[in-house]
Amino acid sequence: MNVTFRCPPELEQVLPRPVPAKVGLPDWLRRMPATAHDEVLGVELMTVKKCAPFLDAMGYGFLMPLACDLQIDKGRLSWDWDLPATPGETYSRSPVALHAAAQVRGSPFEKGAAPMLKFNAFWTIELPAGWSLLCTHPVNRTDLPFRSLTGMVDSDRYTDNFINFVAEWIDPSFSGILPRGTPVAQCIPVRRESFDYRFEVMTQDETDAFRDTRDSMDGTAGVYRRDMRVRK
Repeated sequence: MNVTFRCPPELEQVLPRPVPAKVGLPDWLRRMPATAHDEVLGVELMTVKKCAPFLDAMGYGFLMPLACDLQIDKGRLSWDWDLPATPGETYSRSPVALHAAAQVRGSPFEKGAAPMLKFNAFWTIELPAGWSLLCTHPVNRTDLPFRSLTGMVDSDRYTDNFINFVAEWIDPSFSGILPRGTPVAQCIPVRRESFDYRFEVMTQDETDAFRDTRDSMDGTAGVYRRDMRVRK
């Protein structure tokens, strides 16, 4: 499946490109140990670094990058981004914008009169017919000082405008630079289709298979990764 990104020609040389999520895994994941001693149980346990579902979720789809460095000082955002002048341009030249507080009134995201943050992207995204784009906060990235909201865009039809990403700023104590290229959203193509749901009681064969699988996973490390996982 092809995912096609397009940007204005004058921005081609200055924009960071979206990257496969598995390329943009955070440094803390690379640094953390594969096993750690648990003081309560008194045993050595595998960490999430060895958990295939955890890693597969973080590495699936692609990441949309912050367009330039953002300086944050006591809640004030500033940037120095020297974009080339383009006569007749119709898009914002700012890497961020504000989402009015009224737009989330009555939701858990409401924080008085404080507006939401909106990361402006400068790429259009096109998917094949029948596919939508699930856009969410980068998976398991609670280290980031913001949290992007989740939305779904029909990117097989909405192909001629940028997709921007609304986020709430969750770390008021943060002061410093949010670097260019910081992932502001993780995007996962999903096929649009309807679902039927069935609820059943296990047969004896299914109960035996369940018990065998459970016992195997309880007794041996890496069973899922070795025998059941499909490489993404």
